[in-house]
Order: sequence, then structure tokens, then C-alpha cells
Amino acid sequence: DFPEILERLWWKLDKSLSMDDVRYSALVCLVDAIKHGTTTLMDHHSSPNALDGSLDVIADAVDEAGLRAVLCYEVTDRDGLDKAEAGIAENVRFINSQISDSNPRISATFGLHASLSLSDETLRACREAVSEGVGFHIHVAEHEEDEYDSIRKTGHRVVERLQRFGILGSKSITAHCVHVNHAEVQMLSDTGTWVTHQPRSNMNNAVGAADVEGLLNSGVRVALGNDGFSNNMWAEWKTAYLLHKVWHRDPRRVGGDVITEMAIKHSSDLANVFFPEARIGVLTPGAYADIIFVDYHPITPLTLGNLPWHILFGFESSMVTTTICAGKILMRDRQLLFLDEVGITARSSELAAAVWHRYSA
Repeated sequence: DFPEILERLWWKLDKSLSMDDVRYSALVCLVDAIKHGTTTLMDHHSSPNALDGSLDVIADAVDEAGLRAVLCYEVTDRDGLDKAEAGIAENVRFINSQISDSNPRISATFGLHASLSLSDETLRACREAVSEGVGFHIHVAEHEEDEYDSIRKTGHRVVERLQRFGILGSKSITAHCVHVNHAEVQMLSDTGTWVTHQPRSNMNNAVGAADVEGLLNSGVRVALGNDGFSNNMWAEWKTAYLLHKVWHRDPRRVGGDVITEMAIKHSSDLANVFFPEARIGVLTPGAYADIIFVDYHPITPLTLGNLPWHILFGFESSMVTTTICAGKILMRDRQLLFLDEVGITARSSELAAAVWHRYSA
């Protein structure tokens, strides 16, 4: 089940990462993003044995790639108090560095793993470490165990627990929210907290499907994410469109208009929370020019009204020919201009073999 996936795979893998691994894990994802026309990333990172300065390593890779990212380190108690304190310090250091550095394509938030791996003491320390204006990025109720654990420990469900510690708010991102109840949904709505929906990850981990229509109808802003599955966001569109139909056994659920609201409007609105000067998601004078060219020749009429369904059924990631971020061309005619894909792939393969050796030891 999902808790075993965390314990037997991801948490062991996190511990196996060196700083070189951190850099190349970022670079391969950045190559993937550019090739698929994704210009803005919100990353939630963990490498407890290569922790201090890890966010700088990722930020440098993002800068080299020419993309835009919101970065944070995943604070957790699972590796002991010292590592939890180091994770807090890494978030605080990086947040402060971005305030002073003011790189227009790099932003920061405060990363938390999940309620199930955080004590009250650590949650309190995280909230006290930064000002009220700083938001948080945390996995919420991805699996039932997150709720069971919170009730056992505190007598409260996850969202209520986070609210009691001041974690929710208009700059905070709660990923998944698969197993929240109606009271929690209302709390997310009342606090203006963002929810991100990751259909492929949820299917892969067999944790269920979030009630995105219920969340949206309750006034919660739901954006479309991927939980690191890959940066091919059109694949995420298609999966979300199909998942909810089979989950509810109702072909009317989560239509193309709902997917568009999450993937275009809310995702760009969320990006603009962290890059308010960029005006991401619009083509207008003064906006930061994030543009992709798509080699698509519609075989049926293409209109504003049916565009979502053309994207869902007609667009493929292989059709992206050019990716531009903040006015800088990063890929032209399917050729990357600033990243050495062949070199990155070769080095990544070497490093991955060593990671798996450490993981298996």
C-alpha cells in the first residue's frame, strides 16, 4: 500500500542521493519540461544526506535551463530531529536568499512532507521560522493513513491540524487532497488555500481520485500538477479527463471545461502568486513571454469553444516544436539550445546506477 511505497522506496531513495544526483535529477526533469512545453515548475525536494545547499543546486540548474521554478525543501521528522532542523534551516536560508537575489525566474516557498511525518513540535517550529507572508507546500490526505495518523496523534483531521498551526493560506499549496471530507474542503476554501491535483501519480500509487468538481464547486482553487511523474502536462490533462469518468462510472464527470479551468486558469494564477510581475498565462504587452509552438493541423474546425477537446484528443507532446520562457527561446524546431541532452542523459545513467547500488546496500 502507499505507506509501504513511501517507506520501502521513496524514503530509502531520498537517503541515497548525493549532491551530484540532486543536480542531475533536476537537469533531466528540466530537459523533459522544455521538450514538453512546460515553462514553470513547483518542486518539492528531499535529499537528507545531501541537504545543505541542495536548493541552490536545483536553482542553478533551473537558471541554466532558462525555465522558471518555485523551490522548497521537504521538512520531515522521519530522519530524526537534526535533519528536521536542517530542513527548516535550508528552507529559511533559500527563502531569504531569493528575497535578496531577486532572480525573476526563481521563487521559494516552505516545504513540508505530510502531516503523517511531522510532529506538533516540528510544525510549530516551521511556522515560527518564517513570517506570516510565507506559504507552505505540503502533501495532504494523499492516502487514508494521513488522516488516520492525524486523528490518532491529535484528535483532528489533517486540514484542521494544519489550520491550527497556521499552515493554510492564500500562498500555501496542499497537494492531492484525495481523502479530505466536506469540513476540510470548506476550510481550504475559507482560507484561500491552493489544491493541486495529480491524477497519474494518484493512479500509480493506487490512492484514489480527489473530488476536484466538489472542491471547485466549494470555491477551492484547484490547479493541475504531476507530483514529479513527468513534465508532460498534456498527458496529465488526458489522464485527469479519463480518470474521473471511470472512477465515478459516469462519462459526464470532469469535462474538458473543468480540465481547462485547472490546467490553464488556476495553474497560471498559482504561478502568478509567486511571480506577480510575470503575468504568466496571457499574451499581452508587458507579460513575460512564455510561449510554445505546436505543429497541429486540425482535421475538424477549431474554435475557442472546442479548443479544450482539441487539446485532449488531438494534441500530443511530440507536436511541441518551440518552447520560449520569459521571451528566451529554449527549444527551436525540437532542438534544445542551452542544455546538452545527450551529455545529461549519459551522466544521469552513470549516477543512477550508483544511487541504486547505495539504495540496495
